[in-house]
Amino acid sequence: MATVALKDLKKSFGKTEVIHGVDMEIADGEFIVIVGPSGCGKSTLLRMVAGLETVTGGEVEIGGRPVNHVEPMDRDIAMVFQNYALYPHMSVFDNMAYGLKIAKVPKPEIAARVETAARLLQLEPFLKRKPRELSGGQRQRVAMGRAIVRKPAVFLFDEPLSNLDAKLRVQMRLEIKALQRELGVTSLYVTHDQIEAMTLADRMIVMNAGRADQIGAPLEVYADPQTAFVAGFIGSPPTNFLDADMLDAGPAGAQLGIRPEHLRLAEPGRVRAQIANAEALGAETLLHLRMADGTQVTVRQDAGTPIPEEGSRAGLDWDDAQAMLFDAEGRRL
Repeated sequence: MATVALKDLKKSFGKTEVIHGVDMEIADGEFIVIVGPSGCGKSTLLRMVAGLETVTGGEVEIGGRPVNHVEPMDRDIAMVFQNYALYPHMSVFDNMAYGLKIAKVPKPEIAARVETAARLLQLEPFLKRKPRELSGGQRQRVAMGRAIVRKPAVFLFDEPLSNLDAKLRVQMRLEIKALQRELGVTSLYVTHDQIEAMTLADRMIVMNAGRADQIGAPLEVYADPQTAFVAGFIGSPPTNFLDADMLDAGPAGAQLGIRPEHLRLAEPGRVRAQIANAEALGAETLLHLRMADGTQVTVRQDAGTPIPEEGSRAGLDWDDAQAMLFDAEGRRL
């Protein structure tokens, strides 16, 4: 187990800078999720920690030791990939044991480590099977087991659940969280799924075009986003953005952000909009409305609340204390 420090970390491909100076101190045993849309630099950032991408500027430290020029195999890390990367001709046991055999760990210790990991991951009945005989979730457990047996100082996860169906993803993220808590290993986890980020992270890094737009605990980031990007990316459905000039609600050029659960139908309301459609989801209903200028907004309401007819017009209101103002560059005011 170890601390990890990212110190003004930068990455360029030729003249194109793709990571623009990320700073973060990660505590021993902390679970950090790096989240953002495709192309934001989250996997590149993880690969720099792993040593799979060279660092253009700044420094990576693991356990207080600078590792910019240390080979991946010597960084005391273990990585779990999206595609499992299992050897198809090897049994589950041999897949999990392979790295230890290469490192010339004694056979009795290899067996003990694999058996312990198999017990943690509920893989004991499958140790003699080949990967093709396993489900997607079981293959992902094998990939995790291969990382666990190495007893690394740091776990690195690169979108490990992307290939699983929705129900299995929910199950696996609960298992990953419980496993990380039990092992107490410092972990960095990359995902584009903000629900995964919210449920797994002690703290998360929200990446936007190669920059860390915000770093913080999930509920803190949700409740107090520092940029319009973070407000729009974290939360489902996303934050509504209204023209503050039109509403006379703030400085010129600003945007007003209101989460769907903080927007309500009210007569006469501050603004009016047309009901485009409604999604009845059981415990809640999402109302999608269109304002006169074409702006689309979403209102989240309890399932028991009456649903207006499609095409009808309704007033919208909100509490100013729950609204957020952002300047023309998207920074929180």
